[in-house]
Parts: sequence; C-alpha cells; structure tokens
Amino acid sequence: MPRAERRPGSAGPGKARVARHKAREFAVQGVYQWLVAGGEPWDIIRHLRESDEYELADAAFVERLVAGAIADADELSAWMQPFLDRPVNALSPVERAILMLAGFELRTAPEAEFGAPYRVVINEAVELAKLFGGTDGHKYVNGVVDKLAGAVRADERTQPGGRPVQE
Repeated sequence: MPRAERRPGSAGPGKARVARHKAREFAVQGVYQWLVAGGEPWDIIRHLRESDEYELADAAFVERLVAGAIADADELSAWMQPFLDRPVNALSPVERAILMLAGFELRTAPEAEFGAPYRVVINEAVELAKLFGGTDGHKYVNGVVDKLAGAVRADERTQPGGRPVQE
C-alpha cells in the first residue's frame, strides 16, 4: 500500500498532537497569568509568543484557548461550580486555569476545527495538572473534568471509542 504524500514542512499526526499539547501548556500559563495579574488576552498572548518554545505550539490553538477561556470566564465558572467541592474562587489558580481550559474545550464540538474528543480533553487536563499543579491536583482535576464531560458530552461518552457516530 503506497504511503500518502506529505508536503515538505507539513506536520504529521504526531507533530500535530505535540503542537496541540504544547499549545495547552502555553494556554494554562496564559490563563494563570490572567487569573493572577489580570490583563488583556492579546497582551498575554503576545507575552507567551516571546518564549523560545512557542514555535513548537499550535499558535492558532493557543490564541483560541486563551482568548476563549478568558472571554467566557464568568460563564465557565458558573457552569463548573456545581461540580466543585468549593467555590471556584477558592481553587488554586493553576487548577482553575486548567479547569477553565478543559471546560472551554469540552463545550466545543469534537468535530469543530479546534474540537477534541472528551477523552483527549480529560487526559490533557490531567497531564497539565501533573506538570503545573500541586502533588495531588491531577486527581481533583480528573474527577471534575470527568463530571464536566458527562454534563456536556453525554452522547459522545456513550459511543464506542469515545467518538460520536457519524450519521
């Protein structure tokens, strides 16, 4: 079976996955910065772009996550609150940033341009909590994001493989 031709410089599936993971890392940093110090999303994104590793990230995805999560912050906080064991404002800024981003991603249809299957969103949130959060923060994040996914992606969760069935 012949291999599909790939244009020079184009990212393969592995590179795209790494670029999106790196984008989520930058997005956590951006939302964290906003939670701690405030500021305008585009100023925060401009600051993130100065990092040496930013070129490894999917820049459009970083912008979508940071700008979207900040723009929807009040709505996301109100939506998440029933799934939390404490007020949203009592969460550590790292956990709150990760939960805001995961909530924002979950509310985006998985087949949309920047969408991802719910299992990917949960896994990425847990990995980000392990990277940036406290010792057991990833366990808390896992439990909350799983409940958020159940609330907004119930149909997807019931399909084999975690993806909606194409009609």
